[in-house]
Amino acid sequence: MRALQQTSSNGPQDLRLITDAPVPSPGAGEILIRVTAAGVNFGDVLQSRGEFPGGPQPPYLAGFEAAGEITAVGDDVTGLRPGAHVIGAGIGGGAFAEYMALPAVAAVPVPAGWSDEQALGLVVSWPTALAALRPLGRLAAGETVLIDAAAGGTGQAALKLAKHYGATVIAAASPGKHETLRALGADHVLDSRGPDLAAEVLGLTGGAGADLVLQSAGGATFGASLAAAKRVTGRVVVYGTAGGEAAITNWELVYRHQIQLIGLNIGMLIQAAPQIFGAVMGELFALIGAGVLTPTRPTAYDLADGPKALTELESRATVGKLALVP
Repeated sequence: MRALQQTSSNGPQDLRLITDAPVPSPGAGEILIRVTAAGVNFGDVLQSRGEFPGGPQPPYLAGFEAAGEITAVGDDVTGLRPGAHVIGAGIGGGAFAEYMALPAVAAVPVPAGWSDEQALGLVVSWPTALAALRPLGRLAAGETVLIDAAAGGTGQAALKLAKHYGATVIAAASPGKHETLRALGADHVLDSRGPDLAAEVLGLTGGAGADLVLQSAGGATFGASLAAAKRVTGRVVVYGTAGGEAAITNWELVYRHQIQLIGLNIGMLIQAAPQIFGAVMGELFALIGAGVLTPTRPTAYDLADGPKALTELESRATVGKLALVP
């Protein structure tokens, strides 16, 4: 089968299209899907550079998230049958290929009326956004939310969900993406690369700061996000490292940034708090059933253009969800 193989830990430029990869066989508790669309996430960029904890070592078939049709099921799999369309993710990789073996417990049905491409994000971006806002971020109607990197797949999901739950949304992104954020309903749009993001947020909130901050970039923006949060009661949920690592000391938490700091990794949430993840997925599918969440089509690249897609994502040149089509 055709697949993208990562040959080093030097980044997306060493992602190679191969045509002789063996079709995997589903093991116990696994399903085999014919991939119709694979999701591109920043975790794929980190993995290509050897920075994703627990990920496979090169050479390996890249990609974590895929949607498609079940073609076979392994032993001990119940409730899933060949012919059904699902979306799922697997830490072992292999999504950037024509076939992928997935843990059955990590696969959910593609919603009725949605295409496989449109379902991308339902097991990564959307649960991350909802978990950050609700069970971890404890969002309440009337509160103000600052969303960093709001034009990305998870950022857009968070923006839509926050507006649904009655929040005032301050969305931060580079200027070329501002119109997209306004069209999605952001109340205020700021330049994420501006000289003093925190001061702008304080100005918009009468000096109080944001009740909840969703932080996915890290790097130089991390300190601004902490400074933009309301003192004592403000929550900052960190779920990404796209801009690089950032540090905070106990001294800063006591004397400079008196905020509630929360780390989120959706894989660890599934593993350590499956009841919370189950509630998040239940809430997501209830919103889909009620017509609150409607499908959108990602920006699609051919499988062979995977290195280009990851490079553009890494350079923050993209907007919304990205997909590779085998």
